[in-house]
Amino acid sequence: MMEVQNKGKKIAIQLSGVKKMYKLGQIGGGSLQADIQSWWARIRGKEDPNTKIGQAQRLVGQTFMALNGIDLTVYQGEAVGIIGHNGAGKSTLLKILSRVTAPTEGTIDLYGRVSSMLEVGTGFNGEMTGRENIYMNGAILGMSKTEIDEKIDQIIEFSECGDFIDTPVKRYSSGMFVKLAFSVAAYLEAEIMIMDEVLAVGDMKFQKKCLTRMGDASANENRTVLYVSHNMNTIRQLCTRCIVLNQGKIIYDGDVESAIDVYMEVAADSTQTYFDISNKFQKYLSPVPKAKMLEVRLQGKDSAVYEFNEPIKFRLKINAKEKIEIASLRFEVRAADESSVGTAFALNFGKLEPGDNLIEFEMDTHGLVPGKYHIVLGLFEVNEMGAYNDIDVVEKAMGFEIVDNKDSLGVNWLGGYWGHLKLNDLRVQM
Repeated sequence: MMEVQNKGKKIAIQLSGVKKMYKLGQIGGGSLQADIQSWWARIRGKEDPNTKIGQAQRLVGQTFMALNGIDLTVYQGEAVGIIGHNGAGKSTLLKILSRVTAPTEGTIDLYGRVSSMLEVGTGFNGEMTGRENIYMNGAILGMSKTEIDEKIDQIIEFSECGDFIDTPVKRYSSGMFVKLAFSVAAYLEAEIMIMDEVLAVGDMKFQKKCLTRMGDASANENRTVLYVSHNMNTIRQLCTRCIVLNQGKIIYDGDVESAIDVYMEVAADSTQTYFDISNKFQKYLSPVPKAKMLEVRLQGKDSAVYEFNEPIKFRLKINAKEKIEIASLRFEVRAADESSVGTAFALNFGKLEPGDNLIEFEMDTHGLVPGKYHIVLGLFEVNEMGAYNDIDVVEKAMGFEIVDNKDSLGVNWLGGYWGHLKLNDLRVQM
C-alpha cells in the first residue's frame, strides 16, 4: 500500500466514512405485548414505543449506529486523546482500529503494526505464564523470537511483575494484569499504540510511569498514540491533540483545552453579561433558605471576555427572607474540566435586609491565564463558633473567558503542564 504524506508528515492512521452498525433483535422486548407494539409501530412507520429515551436518533430501522461517519487522519508521532460521554463510540472506534471488529462501511488504512490495550487481560491466555504471554503477543505482532528476546528484560522490569513472571496469569490480580499488558503493548515493536482507560486499574505511581512511557514513545520514538480516558488531567499530560466523540460522530478535532471545553459543555458565552441564577438550588441546603441569590450582572462590559489581569466587576442580587446581620460571599473559579483554580472571598461584607439587596463586587484576576472558566457562588455566614454555614450555593453561576493581549504573558503558555495561574516573575540576584 502506498504511504501517504502531507506537509512532510507521514500518515499513521486514516479513516474515511467509517460506520459501525449493530442490528437490534426483531424480538426481545421482554414480553409478547412489547414485541407486538414494536412490530406494529414499524409497520406504520412510527416511533417504537419501547425504545429508550435518547436512543431513537441513532436508530435506523432496527439498527444502532455506534459510529456514524468517521473521517480521521492521524500522523506519525502524534499523541491523540479521544474523549466523549459514555456511549459516544470511543470503545467501538478503538476496537475497529485494533481489528477486534470490522467496520460496516468505510475504509481504514493503518501504516504500521498496532499494539492495543482495550480491556484487562485482552490477548492473554490465562493458562500460560506471564513470560509465555509476552512471547505469544510478540508473535502476533509478527516479531521473531530474537526480537522479543531483546525486549523481554525491559518488559519484565517495567511491569514490576518479575517475581511472578513464570506464574500462570490466571492467578494475577487485575492490577498485575494491567501492568504486564501495558508493558507488552509499550515495549514490543509496534508503530501504533492504542490505549483505553484501563490504566485506571493500576496504582497512581504506575499510571504516572505509563503516561511518561507513552509520552516518550510519541515524542522520542515517533510512535503514534491513541489514548481514551475520562481523566482530563491525563489527557492534558500526554496529548497534543484531542478529538471529541458524540453519538458516533466527531464533533471536535483540535487542541486539548478547546476539546475539554466542548466535552464539559461549560464554555462561557462571550456575548452574555446577565446570568439568571434564581432557580438553581442545592439539594443539601434548606428548601426555604434565609436568602437566595437571584442574578449576576457584569458591570462595565458588553461581553464576558476579559483580558489578562483585567478585574471582574459584577453586581449580585440577593433576596433575603429575614435580616442577616453579617453575610459573606465565596467566589470559586473552576476550569472547564471542573478542576478548582482558586477561590476569592468577601468575608463579612455587610448585612442583608429583608427583600432584594444589590451588592457590587470586584475580583482580581491577576495571573489567571487565557481560557474559559465558570464560577461557583456561595453565600454564607459565620456563626459564633467560627463555623461556616452555607445559606445558598449556585454551581456554574456564571461563565467568563480570559484572552491574551499578546504581550501580557511574555511566554507561550502551556496550560496542560503549567496550570491556570501565572505567578509573579522570579526575582534574580547575581
